[in-house]
Amino acid sequence: MSSTVDTTARYLKTHEWARPDGELVVCGISDHAQQAMNDLVYVELPRVGDTLKAGDRFGAVESVKAASDVYMPVSGTITAINTALEKAPEIINKDPYGEGWMVKIKPDNPADLEKLMDATAYQELLKAEEN
Repeated sequence: MSSTVDTTARYLKTHEWARPDGELVVCGISDHAQQAMNDLVYVELPRVGDTLKAGDRFGAVESVKAASDVYMPVSGTITAINTALEKAPEIINKDPYGEGWMVKIKPDNPADLEKLMDATAYQELLKAEEN
């Protein structure tokens, strides 16, 4: 199963992505994660204004076969949630790096993004997981 990797994003080992967007960071789950989950039927998102630390659970995704927590890539405050996912979680399956974004955060320290895996390192992780 070949997954698309957004080369402009940074990644967690738990398959979340984070991409700078001006002063904010946009986050979601990777193409690999949505493929593993298959058809998403439910997405749980945090509230705007929630302040979370890197590694904190900020939501969940559910498919007919599994549920999975979603974790914060960097510490910060939730500034926006993708409310379209509440009615149409399958948007993540169609476009995980675009319309399927989950949250936007104002990072406490934008440099924390640099601590995450770049696209090349993430692709190496995916290859290692396949073996």
